[in-house]
Parts: sequence; C-alpha cells; structure tokens
Amino acid sequence: MELRPYQRQAVDAVYEFLRARDDNPCVVIPTAGGKTPVMATICRDAVQLWQGRVLILAHVKELLEQAAEKLHLVAPDLPVGVYSAGLKRRDLGYAVTIAGIQSVYERACDVGHVDLIIVDEAHLIPPDGEGMYRTFLADAKKINPLLRVIGMTATPFRMKSGSICAPENILNEVCFEVGVRELIVQGYLCALRTKAGTLKPDTEKLHVRGGEYISGEVEDLMDDDNLVLAACREITEYTGDRRSVLIFASGVRHGQHVAEVLQTRHNAECGFVCGETLPFERDEALRRFRAGDLKYLCNVNVLTTGFDAPNIDCVALVRPTLSPGLYYQMVGRGFRLHPGKTDCLVLDFGGNVLRHGPVDAIRLTDVESKGNGEAPAKECPECHEIIAAGYAACPQCGYVFPPPQRQKHDATASSEGILSDQMTRAEHEVDDVFYAVHVKRDAPPDAPRTMRVDYRIAFNEYVSEWVCFEHTGYARHRAEQWWRARSNEPVPDTIEEAVEVAEAGALAQTVSVTVQRKPGEKYDRVVGYKLGPKPPRLDSEEGLPEYVPVEDQECPF
Repeated sequence: MELRPYQRQAVDAVYEFLRARDDNPCVVIPTAGGKTPVMATICRDAVQLWQGRVLILAHVKELLEQAAEKLHLVAPDLPVGVYSAGLKRRDLGYAVTIAGIQSVYERACDVGHVDLIIVDEAHLIPPDGEGMYRTFLADAKKINPLLRVIGMTATPFRMKSGSICAPENILNEVCFEVGVRELIVQGYLCALRTKAGTLKPDTEKLHVRGGEYISGEVEDLMDDDNLVLAACREITEYTGDRRSVLIFASGVRHGQHVAEVLQTRHNAECGFVCGETLPFERDEALRRFRAGDLKYLCNVNVLTTGFDAPNIDCVALVRPTLSPGLYYQMVGRGFRLHPGKTDCLVLDFGGNVLRHGPVDAIRLTDVESKGNGEAPAKECPECHEIIAAGYAACPQCGYVFPPPQRQKHDATASSEGILSDQMTRAEHEVDDVFYAVHVKRDAPPDAPRTMRVDYRIAFNEYVSEWVCFEHTGYARHRAEQWWRARSNEPVPDTIEEAVEVAEAGALAQTVSVTVQRKPGEKYDRVVGYKLGPKPPRLDSEEGLPEYVPVEDQECPF
C-alpha cells in the first residue's frame, strides 16, 4: 500500500505528536480523502513494529463494515476482529478490533488491554457529560493508564461548541489537516457545482433549539405541496444525464412524499431509507443504489456520515440546516471519484450554500444570527447557478448582474458557491503558520522541491504558498527575497534546511496576509504580507533549540 503524499504527512504528524506530547491528536481529512489508509498504516505500525493492540471505535454499522473491508484491502496481513451487536459478531483477542461504541461502552473489561484507540468520525464524540465514548475511555484508561487516543474526522467542529479539540476534551489538538479544494485541484476529489431551487422556503420564522432548526417545524415547512412538487420537478430536469442521485429530506413524512411524487408524477423509481427502515430493506436499497440499479435514493438522517457510494453524481438538499458539519457531510457524499464522473451537482432547495458559504471554507458562525451580514454567495436569476459573489456575469449562462448600488470599502473576504474560486483580494489576520517539505505529485525523483507555507486565517481555513529554494533563476531569486524579508539567517539551499530553521523560530511573525483569488487559478495567491520584526540569529546568545533525535523504531505511544 503506497500512501498519497498528504496521507504520509498525516501519519508522520500523528507519530510526531504522540512522541512529543502526552495528550491526544486529531487528523482532519475531507470526506472521500482517504482516512482508512492512514488508519491502516497506524494500525499496522502499532501491531508489527511496537507489538501494541488497537481498537477502532465507530458509531454506526455501515462504518464498521466499511472499516473492516477497507482495512483488509489495504493491510491484508493485519489480524482484524469486529465487535458489534448489530453485525452479530463478538470478536475478541485480535490485535486490531473494530467496535461499535454502543456495543462496548460498558464492556471495557471484555475488550481488555489496548494501547491505542482510533475514533472514526470523531466529531460525534459528545463535548461534555458522561457519553458513551467518555464512559468507555475512562474505563479503558483504568486498564491501561498509558492509553492514547487518535481522532479521525472530516469536520473538526460542532454546531454548539465549536472545535472538537480543546484541553478539556478527549481530543486536544489538530495535528494534521488537508483541505477540500487542495485535494480537488490535485485530482483526489471530484469537482462540485451547485444550483438553487426556484421556489424558496421561508426559514425566517423557524425556531432554533440547540443550535439547529426545530425538526418538526422544518418538516412542516418543507412538506408543502408546492415546494415538494417544484423540487421534484427540478430534480428530474437537472438529473437527466446523471446516474446516481442522493436526496436528503427533512423528515420521514417529507421524505416519503418526495419519493412518491418522483415515482407517480415523473415515473422515476426512488428508494427511501430512514432510521425506521427494516435492516434487510435498507441493505437492499443501498445495494441497488451502489450498483446503479436505483437512480434516486431519498433518506432522512441516515446517510450523512460514513455512507460510501462513489457513483453519486448529484446530491439534492431538500432541507435547510444551521449545522455547518451536517451541510458538509451531506455535500461530501459527492466527493468521491468514479469512472465517467466529471463532477457532482449539488441541488440546494434549503438555502444551505448561501447560508454557510463554500464547502471548502466553512466558518463557524453565530447560529442565532439568522444569517445577518454579507451573503457568502449569489444566485443567478436566469439559470439558478450559485456562483461567486464577486462575479459580474454568470459563467454558466452569461447573465450580466447589475452593478451594486453602493460600494463597500471594508476589506471583507467574501465566499461563493459550493466551491470557492471567486476573484477577490482581501487582507486576513494570521492565526498560525506551518512549514513543510512539498513534493509535487507525480514529479520525477530529481525534480526540485518547494517549502509549503500554510497560513491559518480562520477556524478550519488556510491559505498556502510555495517557496522555491531548490529552484534556479527567477524562482530562486523570489525565494531569496522572501527569506531575507523575514530572517537574519543565511538563505537555505535545501528545503529540509529551510523548514528546520523556520520551525526553530528564525522567521519573523506573519501578522496578516493579503490573498488574491481568481477564477481559473488552482490556488489562492498570497500577494502581500504584514510582518513582525526579524528575530535574532539562532547562533546568538539564545542559541539553537535542543534537538533530540528519535530512533526509527521508537514507539510513539
């Protein structure tokens, strides 16, 4: 099994974290970005190199089945057992056990001594209280006080409490993160586009409880005959050339209504699954959908996390949500690559893209604000494409937007449709900076490398640039200028040296960056900086920081 470059970086980041600290890291990889190879590599190393035992925890049967199947594919030499009441298996004594949290949370003694716990979909760990995860982890640590926990998720935040990582939480810090747009550009995820429904639901009168719309009110709103008829008509119109359409409804009654209208009025067979669906009926519907025998599948709150169907080339959101995590998980069902699939169409009938902004740059906002402030995207009145707020004309149909009535002068970054690619220039404060050796995908072994610099400009939002110390000509000249503006150290000749010196604290603090975003360009461009003072030389009185090498086979946990 050969890891992708970012997967290898994730594994290395976990080991570095476990060696250097005594708390618990979290790895953030987008939906369909390949978390399982990362988990498999960590499991294999833990078992084969360090003679440890690993427990993988998940919360739904589908996740357990998928994890077991994928672990066997990527690491067939690993002895893997499954402990799940839903799967009617009680495998114990294996080096790696995949378990449903509902089945083991009171059975830590049955599971026995484990050295490492990996929590899949870690955003589902409750933030406080004596939830099932906390109960089990507390008991497991009584058996092994040196137990370490690693979280894996695509959405490291919750609607009510923000980041899942905090000193008082089970997971304490994100040790590695890679973004959606970066993986799309690199060809690892499918491109997305979106259209809004023509008939808009009025969500202003919906009440909020626990950071989300009250479910009964949402279903009553969305189950309106006119809204359902309009949504179903547009779903069939837009998906004539699509192969697999996954629909998210607002409730059981609403979902059954959508499925019925698709079948009776449009002669389109539509499956339906919810929490009350009998297991064999659910399994059969999912089997037919994955196989391509069932084009339309409507669900209610059961296929948001962990459902894997690479053939999905359209996601229909027939429900509004205030949860950025739920919005991401729903849209994320369309991220996977599949033969013949050029993009995934997101049909948004609940105003979610306009509410949350681009799925690759989700920001946590005050859910009580009811959407006050600048809209993160705009809808073309002609073709209903949701596009960049900065576009003067619709790139899909050519509609020319009227000029704004007044000019705003504040430098506020605006977001756009389902993916962020609008032409903007905005200044952002920098929360943190990360340096890494970057090897271009599919580059020959002797190709020059770059130093990747990641600026964190908001929660779960980064902008990157690449500094070319190992290049020649103008690229090297620009790298020298970049370095001299920040450091009193000599300009490095290799990327390893540049990263090492940068991480040692030899570069000036980056206070803010000016970011330019242009349609057609792969990455946002950092075009300006505000820098703090240059730090003193490392060989001055402060001296170099102490470096303690780690042996190759040293166990990180």
